[in-house]
Amino acid sequence: MNTNNQQTKDFFASPALSLSLAGVFRNAPTPRAELEDGDEGTGGCGYEGEPVEISSENTGPREQSDDAEMADASGDEDGTDGGNKKKRRKNYHRHTAEQIRVMEALFKESPHPDEKQRQQLSRQLGLSARQVKFWFQNRRTQIKAIQERHENSLLKSEMEKLREENRAMREAINKACCPSCGSTTMSKDGGVTTEEQQLRIENASLRAEIEKLRGIQGKAAEETASPNSSCSMGSNNKTNGPLENYKGLFGLEKSRILEIVEVAMDELIKMASSGEPLWVRSIETGRDILNYDEYLREFAKDASKEDCSLWKAVEASRESGVVFLEMNHLVQAFFDVKQWKSLLPCMVAKAITLDVICAGDVKSKDGIVQLMFVEHQMLTPLVPTRELYFIRYGKKLSAEKWAILDVSVPNIEKSIDATLVKCRKNPSGCIIEDKANGHCKVTWVEHTEWQKSTIPAMYRSVVLGGQAFGARHWMATLQQQCERIVFCMATNVPTKDSNGISTLAGRKSMLKLAHRLTTGFFSSVSGSRHCSWQKLSKGHEEIRFMSRKNINEPGEPQGLIACAVLSTAVPISPLALFEFLRDESRRCEWDIMLSGEPTETIVNLAKGQDRGNCTTVHAPKSKDKSNKFILQDSSTNSYESVIAFAQVDADSLKSVMTGCDSSGVSILASGFAILPDGLESKPVVITTRNKDEKGGMEGGSLLTIGFQILANPSPTANLTAEKIEAVTTLVSCTLHNIKKAMRCEIDE
Repeated sequence: MNTNNQQTKDFFASPALSLSLAGVFRNAPTPRAELEDGDEGTGGCGYEGEPVEISSENTGPREQSDDAEMADASGDEDGTDGGNKKKRRKNYHRHTAEQIRVMEALFKESPHPDEKQRQQLSRQLGLSARQVKFWFQNRRTQIKAIQERHENSLLKSEMEKLREENRAMREAINKACCPSCGSTTMSKDGGVTTEEQQLRIENASLRAEIEKLRGIQGKAAEETASPNSSCSMGSNNKTNGPLENYKGLFGLEKSRILEIVEVAMDELIKMASSGEPLWVRSIETGRDILNYDEYLREFAKDASKEDCSLWKAVEASRESGVVFLEMNHLVQAFFDVKQWKSLLPCMVAKAITLDVICAGDVKSKDGIVQLMFVEHQMLTPLVPTRELYFIRYGKKLSAEKWAILDVSVPNIEKSIDATLVKCRKNPSGCIIEDKANGHCKVTWVEHTEWQKSTIPAMYRSVVLGGQAFGARHWMATLQQQCERIVFCMATNVPTKDSNGISTLAGRKSMLKLAHRLTTGFFSSVSGSRHCSWQKLSKGHEEIRFMSRKNINEPGEPQGLIACAVLSTAVPISPLALFEFLRDESRRCEWDIMLSGEPTETIVNLAKGQDRGNCTTVHAPKSKDKSNKFILQDSSTNSYESVIAFAQVDADSLKSVMTGCDSSGVSILASGFAILPDGLESKPVVITTRNKDEKGGMEGGSLLTIGFQILANPSPTANLTAEKIEAVTTLVSCTLHNIKKAMRCEIDE
């Protein structure tokens, strides 16, 4: 970081900002014209005296104030600067802590107070109305400066990304041509070279071996974990383990890990509870923005020691909300990877507990320390997943409060898997506070550093803006899934929320099957590097397709399964698109499997307070097609909306509706994932779907369409060109029908 940038950051973070500016403007001519309420002055809000009057236009002659001229004259007469400085200080006084506190409180509610509010505040604090006015102008400018630095950082990151993509494209062009004769090195049929095919086969083999080792390590860690391996962290009822001789998986020293997590836990608690100046609330978006300069000072971080060549992007966000789940149940879920993945299925593609470093209290999980591997995903194959290793630590802060910490250990990913897209967690996690009636308040902090990879242009604003993997997305998903669990277990569900199912057992069995359907759709559109997606162009769209073999996996048909996915931007608002796709009366307009035949809804189960969160069963009205039902699961929250569906044997589904076990029902999930396409700084605001907020869901959408079909009942069969054409046609025709029905411009 150069000296000028550091001085600028220190300048904006200084509590004496107004005093500093006063010194600057004292030596410069100052006009008498005052700022209007809407204009932004420059300066801070810690000091104030005679208001610094700044013209809204930086033009025109300027003149010194009488006080400044007197001070200069006095200094000249004395022949020293002492008299001049003394006179200057008399013109300024520092606001008291109480004055700043009161003005800060009003600023959070109303950054632009009107004249009446300023007059009332001036009388209350013993300040002039002009002093109050200029304090608010300076405060707005200070926050605006921090936001501008944050936006500039994002723009700079995007520029670096474009340079990297340009360089990668140049390298690809060079590799595709012979350096001697300049002719193409591609095979005659337009496919990849023989050497590249061999490398892909070897990579697939190595990845399978890595996954096998990961599974063995995870099982071994769980089997060997016992109360005897507990340590001295957490509550007093735990025994001490042999710290000096213990080395866990990959040779990590236990004592060093315990030191790291204790320091990181203190940082997480401060990050979750602190306000300004560490976090600044954005006026436009309402998001908390991390003041990174203050972060470095608060936690004694040395930015010069960071490996800038590796960690090129930093994301920090915070979000709070009420979760409909009892605190102890939520804590237990965080330390059971199966439950945790089920709570966050759209974001966690894979989660493995590699080692239990410290078992802590076996029952309550207080003091438990685990080494974990996690793969975070977006619902599109265009954006690569983020794979990372980190330590998870649970600590009971009080009878009604828990802290769950996730933090990466320095250089651990280098010693484990050098092929990872580099990503690491600074102290992140959540603070969970118990509330009445089975509720709890969760404050989520997400602070990661990652090495940027290739991201398509339409997803850059979402990913680089921190929305894809930010705290707001984690919180929205957690709230939605906890609400689903509550509705699934409820025994007093109103009749209007359980149409078509007469028993609680039938309702529970249907919702369990619907959850498996949606989770299967998430897996089918993942951008994991273990998915060998291939590209196929159809018209103006680029479709990804692949095949996979199911031999013994229950819940899906055995054989060769073909998958096709298309992600594209459409000029339809997310809310309008979601409502259209889940509307049973308009399904025949886009579902080519129905051939225009209408359907009727025979089951409608609510799984959340929002009416968009529901599970439905559609039956064709035509009697000759009554042997198949369509199971559909719809989900929506403040970040994304998902619709998953599958054709299911009618008799099998009827048995599930009566309460029979759904695990034996075979389904292949297809569906849609919908995201807003705009930056949060735009008028596009992601809101909940309340009636009075529907007008805010404007702008376009990022739509992902995914289809799966059984290509061959034999798992050993090869994927034929005919089946590739069939599954990709499903995707392309569905998109065409959606655009036609919504009256979008269709590219010919």
